[in-house]
This record gives sequence, structure tokens and C-alpha cells, in this order.
Amino acid sequence: MESPHLPAEIISYILSFLHVMDRKEASLVCKSWYDACLDHRFQKNVTFKFPVSTSSLDFIRALARHPRCGLVISHLDGSSLSRQVLLEVGLHLGPRLDSLALPGSSVTEASLLGLLPHLTGLRMLDLQGLDSLFMSGAFLSREEQRRQVQNALRNLEELDLSDLRYLSDLSFNRLTSCTPRLRSLSLAGCHIAFEFDPYRGCPVGFGSSALVSLRNLLSLLQKQASTLHSLDLSRTSITPESLRSIAQVPGLRLEDLSLRGCKELTDYSMEILCKQQNGLRTLDLRACTELTSRTVLAVATELKELRSLSLSQDWKITDKGLAELMTLPCLRSLDLSECLHVSGADLGKGLSSPQPRAQLETLSLRNCTYIRDTVMFSLTQLLGCNLRELDLTSCVCLTDLSVRAIATYLPALVVLRLGWCKEISDWGLLGMVEPTKDCEPRDKEEDKGPSFTRTFGNMGFFQPPSLPFQERPRLVTEEDLGAFKEHQEGASLLALRGLQELDLSACSKLTDTSITQVLRFPDLQHLSLSMLPEISDDSLVSVAYHCRSLTSLALSHCPQISDQGMARALPLLHRLQHLFLACCDAVTNETLSIISLHCDRLRTLDVSMCKDITVHQVDLLQSRLPFLEKVQCRFANGADFTMVL
Repeated sequence: MESPHLPAEIISYILSFLHVMDRKEASLVCKSWYDACLDHRFQKNVTFKFPVSTSSLDFIRALARHPRCGLVISHLDGSSLSRQVLLEVGLHLGPRLDSLALPGSSVTEASLLGLLPHLTGLRMLDLQGLDSLFMSGAFLSREEQRRQVQNALRNLEELDLSDLRYLSDLSFNRLTSCTPRLRSLSLAGCHIAFEFDPYRGCPVGFGSSALVSLRNLLSLLQKQASTLHSLDLSRTSITPESLRSIAQVPGLRLEDLSLRGCKELTDYSMEILCKQQNGLRTLDLRACTELTSRTVLAVATELKELRSLSLSQDWKITDKGLAELMTLPCLRSLDLSECLHVSGADLGKGLSSPQPRAQLETLSLRNCTYIRDTVMFSLTQLLGCNLRELDLTSCVCLTDLSVRAIATYLPALVVLRLGWCKEISDWGLLGMVEPTKDCEPRDKEEDKGPSFTRTFGNMGFFQPPSLPFQERPRLVTEEDLGAFKEHQEGASLLALRGLQELDLSACSKLTDTSITQVLRFPDLQHLSLSMLPEISDDSLVSVAYHCRSLTSLALSHCPQISDQGMARALPLLHRLQHLFLACCDAVTNETLSIISLHCDRLRTLDVSMCKDITVHQVDLLQSRLPFLEKVQCRFANGADFTMVL
């Protein structure tokens, strides 16, 4: 089928409206469509990911037609095939390669040093976890090698050296001397001696052959202070004194700093950092467990250009300082997940202030169990049309009132996570008020506490209070559904037209009634309905019919999902790449046969603890689906086949 009457520019314009996976399929129709799919507008920032294999050689040669691209090559080792793959990359891509990452590999020094001199246009190099390169300590030890690599990497901007166990001052200096224009450096998880060298038993000095030292790192920061703007020291043993030394390097103006998991940092060191590096735009302080609200106040006072802040798992942080934080006019992303003492009340106070305030696009309150409906009701009104991503996972006190507020005031949401919010029911998703419940949120629930009874079978005549999760909502009737269909959207989730990710895991009060009526999002890509015991094949088929863009679907622990539902749903989900069916007892080998026929793009499958699925059928499925990378079938058919796969 050819279309010579249409210019390539017109075909490219039409194809630009397609999803990238659909455009890939369209490129196989004919040569003119294939050429149109190679238009430069589709080739920007394209990265190809593949493992080492004999077929990858032809693939690399085919990539020579692309103007520029990036590569992620996994499972490289010292074999002749791995050496041939790297040789082909240098020969056919060379100067046109933008980025290179080698995850899960044990590449040899000779192989990499034979490739790097050809990559004269490289902008990003990821050597994360490649211990085989640095174990001997001889990497780039020859002057001639360094000169060739320096000539190739003179324009390198991003260097990732995370999780390198054997990185030392000597090898670090040799490599960074070849990259004089670094903008981003990652040393996350490296063994850095900040104050004491455990191998020598003395304070850290220059030129350590076993570790990277603070003095050596400071020397690099001083040399490249004018260009370096991003630094990642996550999961290192950095001390407060060391952080202050880094913050005070003359001329250093960091924009992005990650200190995730640095558990020794204190509020005072963070106050010094904020004063010295007040141009920070991204700050990651996840799992810095010694930090308190003093750090939040320092951030709010000094970092006026901050756009993204992560305080996840900083358990000592409270509401104090959050109101001031909301006055940062550039703040777009805030992560407070697992900050157990945060109730969110001060967020509302800060957002309602008359002075310039944050325009949040991403907000995570996961596991903030003090969040109540009253807080969400005010936050949704204040955040309005700017918010695109909201994570309320395990905010167990939220009810249908919060769902209606989200649907009413946050129309631009793209990601919504409500997993483990067990009080949410069909009424909330439908945007209707349960006749037995109030319409407005209450500030305080009356706690009547335990009561006494005359039941003589109970020692002490004590009757414990009923738990809220034990209360079962009144079921939605046909009459209620008729009223919903008359008003359709209202405050139901249908109002969130652009939703691309939705997590309703373990919202155990949900049934087919709301799932079939509300989950109708044409752009939805990720959906989790795991641990919903009341949903059946009707929900699955409805979701497949109305959400055909799904790439990931989780149905684990849904006992009513069966082969019949899968047979009706999977032919509609052509883009599906990840499917989770663990503990679905009604799913059998028949479902695997259906998957092999209709899910040729599948990459991940979980059928753990499905008692009627056999390992033989799993092996057969893997042989038929070329892209299937990961299969979980632990305890399938009553046995553990993990080692077999």
C-alpha cells in the first residue's frame, strides 16, 4: 500500500497525532509511511534500550540512519559478542551518539576504552555500578588513553558514577580530567571518605587508592565550579561539616542537589547550605531522618527559586514551616510522603495567603495518615487547575467527600493515586451523596469511645468500639444509577478527562457499579484495581472497552476475574505492556494462551500464586512473546518455580 499522492510532510503531520506505539506500528504499513516516521520531529531525544544479543548487531547497523540517539545496552560482559556490539556502536553511531548507559553489565576496560574515543558527540555517560572497570585501579592509567578519551569527552555534560564500590581518588581524577565541562555529577552510593580513611586509619588525604576523599571532591568542585550545576551525593555518609565545606566552595552555584538517605545531616548544616546555595531549584532530602521543621523554615526563607522539594520519610517534620513554604512563588513539586506528623492544615494556610504563593503541579501526601476530608476540601479549592499529580495513597481517613472535591476542583489532574483509602466507596466515584451521610465535611468526628454492656460472656462487661472499616455503605441501586446517568459528570471522576494514571488498590468498598460507569478515560495508561474483591469480569471488560490506551493493568488479588473476562478484554488492549494477575484464583492456563495471541507487546507478567497456571505454559508463553522480559510465577500451580525461570 503506497500513498505517493501525499507529500511526506503531510503524512508526518498526520502521524504526529498518534501515540508513539501506534506510530511505530504505522511505520510498517509502507515505505512512504516509514520515511514519514523518520521525520526529525520524531527523532529528538530518542533512546533505544536493548540487551546484548546477535540480533542487536543488525539493529545497531540500522540505527546508522538516525541523525542522533541514545543507547541503553544491558548485559555486556567480556565475551566476543559484547566486544563486537561495542565495536559496531563506535563504527556506525560514533559522533551521533548523545547518551550511553550500560546497566547490569561487567564490561572490560579494553572494550570501553576502545569505544569512547569514537563518541565525540557524547553528552551523557552512565557508568553506574560498573565495578569491573575500576576494580584493578588501572582505568585510564596510560597517558595516551587519557588523551584520546579527553578529546572525545570534552563536551560531556552528565556523568553518573553511582554505586561504584572500587572508585578511588586516582581513577576519579583520571576520568574527570577528561570531562572539563561537566554540568551534572552523580556519586550516589559511592564509598566516600569525608573525614576519616578507614583503610589508612588516619584523616583523609589526597590521592587515596581505595576511596574517593572529600578533599579530592572539593578540588574538582573548585576546578569546575563555573559549569557544575547538579550534584548527587545520595546514600553516602556525608557529615554536616562536609556539607558545609561543599556549600562554601567559591564560585559554586548549584541548581540541583540530591542528598537522599544521608542520615547524619542536621538542621544547622541545612541552614548553612540554604544560605550559601540560594539558587537551588531542586532539592531532594528524602530519608534524611534527623531533619526537623527548622530545615523547612530555612528552605522557605532562603531558596526563593526552588521548584521541587522532596521531604519524604523525614519523620520529624511537622506542619510547622509548611505555611511559609507555600509562599515560594516558583515551587511546583512537593513530596511530603511518609511525613507522619503532617496534617496538611498549614499547607492550606500558606496557599490562602494574599502574598505570592506556590503554584503546585505535583503533590504527594502518601502515608500522611492525619490528612482529613476538611483539609482536602480546602486544598483542592486552593490548588485548582494547576495540580496535575496527586498522591494520597494510604491516607486512610479520607472518604467520598475528598473524592468529590478532587473531581470538582482539580480538572487538570493527570495522575491520581488513592490506593488503600479504604473508606472510598462507589458513591464517591459516582459523585453522589450516600443518603445516610452528610454532604459537608466535619471538622471533628465525635468519638464516643468504648461502651459497657451487660453481656455476661464478656469479662468486665466491656464492648470495644466498632472500627470505621467495618461499616458497609448502602449499595447503589438501579434508581441511583438512573439519577447518575441523567447528570453524568457532575462531581464524579468522569470530570477528570485527561487522567493517565489511576490507582484504586485496596479500596475494598468499590464494586462493578462504579467501575463500569466511571472508568472511561481514553488517555489512561496505568490502572491499578488490585485487591478489589467485589469487582468481576464486567469491570474488566468495561475498562478494556473505554480505556484502550492502557499499558499497565494491575488486577492482583481480584478473585472474581476469570478466563472469560480476560478473553473479552485482552483483544481490546493492544498497547498492554505490564499485566499483574497474582492470586487471581479463577485465572488458568487459558488466559496465558489468550495473552500469547493478543499481547505481543507484553514485557512484564505476574501470575504468582495462581493455582491453575503451570510452569510449562509459562515457558511456552515466553517463547512466543519476544519482548517479555520479566515473568513472576512464584508458587503458581502450588509450587515455587522462581529458580526455573
